[in-house]
Amino acid sequence: MNDEVTIIVKRTAARKKSIGLEVTEEGKVIVRAPLYATNADINQILAEKKEWIQSTIRKQRFKAEIKKNRPPVEKIKPSELETLGQRALVVIPEKVRYYAQRMGVTYGRITIRNQHTRWGSCSSKGNLNFNVLLMLMPEEVMDYIVVHELCHRKEMNHSRAFYEEVAKVLPNYKVAERWIKEHGQELMERNL
Repeated sequence: MNDEVTIIVKRTAARKKSIGLEVTEEGKVIVRAPLYATNADINQILAEKKEWIQSTIRKQRFKAEIKKNRPPVEKIKPSELETLGQRALVVIPEKVRYYAQRMGVTYGRITIRNQHTRWGSCSSKGNLNFNVLLMLMPEEVMDYIVVHELCHRKEMNHSRAFYEEVAKVLPNYKVAERWIKEHGQELMERNL
């Protein structure tokens, strides 16, 4: 790595078996490593991933520049949020029922939350959480989020098998993923 890159090493006592890398919005590199990993192990990973790190830093800087030059995002008013929440309590459970039946999966509780970082989640018990802001997404993107979480009832990961399950229900799911990549952060910022 060159001198301009800030590297932060965070060691964890958890059962982590590998060294993970993250590039923050500020362009800092966070290395998450198990306690037993040596500095030589960390330096080796940094050397092996040097091109990926540099490419990701460039992307993060580009995103930051766009964000800086973008007009401020209009925040959602509490009354609008309440209206969205009431609609979500009707629309999202209907979608979950429809897709769960189509996919042959069961689920537990459905919760609608005003979340700041996630669109949805699925617990190991099958409880589903969804972000109220899904109501501001195009219908096919909202469907993708619902299907994505229900697919975790078959595969509790993001493996190839998981995405094969998604594709069985929504063959064009990558269009929705692209929409989320292009517009999701801006939508999330409306709520911060």
